[in-house]
Amino acid sequence: MQDNKSVTSYRQTLRGRILDASMKAFAAQGIRAVRMDDIAQSLGISKRTLYEIYENKEVLLLEGLKKYRGMHLQNMAMIAASSKNVLDILIKAYRMKVEEFKMTSPQFYVDILKYPSVVNYLHQTAEESHRNFITFLQRGVDEGYFRSDVDLELVAMMFNSITEYITSHELYRRYPFEKLFHDLVFVSLRGLCTPNGVIAFDRYFTQTL
Repeated sequence: MQDNKSVTSYRQTLRGRILDASMKAFAAQGIRAVRMDDIAQSLGISKRTLYEIYENKEVLLLEGLKKYRGMHLQNMAMIAASSKNVLDILIKAYRMKVEEFKMTSPQFYVDILKYPSVVNYLHQTAEESHRNFITFLQRGVDEGYFRSDVDLELVAMMFNSITEYITSHELYRRYPFEKLFHDLVFVSLRGLCTPNGVIAFDRYFTQTL
């Protein structure tokens, strides 16, 4: 019995190590550039062992994205709970995203759309992300930073369209993430602000960015 527990514990630990190492390699080099052989060799395990745990690269990628999303949602919940207002949330989320993009090759975002199960997962989680963003916008309305005379559902759809345009036209290859966020997201959010919100927005981001 003890031996079985030890084997199970080892496999669980190895599963996590494979996932972490793979996602780091995918982010740095692009997904297609990283072979399963490369992953096995980097961890000092056999290719057979790797395939026993993850049957192919698509399964491995999907599990990695699910783990990342779980961590991201936890981080955002912590940020929201500890932040003074929506502007504080925005700047913390922005800084987190900047660090993420610095460690991620643009090729990763191109490659990710080549895997059907991954694309399906992204579509499945899109509605939850949409609702979370509306919650963020409503908090801004309640705090007096965002206007109350606009349809938040429509505003959220506009930001979804911005994201889709950036992705479909691969703008991340042509522009730094900071510029995309500043010129598209910040400018759009500023337009959503109340007069007092505009003053706070300009003061807040002049001091923090």
